Amino acid sequence: MFLQLKARAGYWLARRLFHWSWFVRQPQGWRWLEGQFARMANLGDVGAQSFYGHILTFRGVGLGAREEGVRLLRLAALAGDGKAAYQVGVICLAGTASKAPDPLEAARFWAMAAKAGHPLAPIKLQELASRESEL
Repeated sequence: MFLQLKARAGYWLARRLFHWSWFVRQPQGWRWLEGQFARMANLGDVGAQSFYGHILTFRGVGLGAREEGVRLLRLAALAGDGKAAYQVGVICLAGTASKAPDPLEAARFWAMAAKAGHPLAPIKLQELASRESEL
């Protein structure tokens, strides 16, 4: 119980400090922030999985960080996070280093995002359907 409370408090503080550019530019500060984000994501917090997944996917250093970011985004998407589901759909359609592009999986995640209220997901679904009908 105490460790979960400590993780939540650390995550709350890290989210506030994330907006202070001078803190983020410090190597030790950034490592501390990443530790707080990772701890909360590993505890299963959907918001933390989505947030840290986006950071790793788009700002992470190396293929391993990107793969971990995509994994966290998938977990958040499957838990109902619309923003994460939309982004996983984009990644599925583009493909990754380890997976070929998959339009069916992209449509599945965009449908989840649309159900969660993401404004761009229905547009992407329509574009994908019209693209498929042309083929």
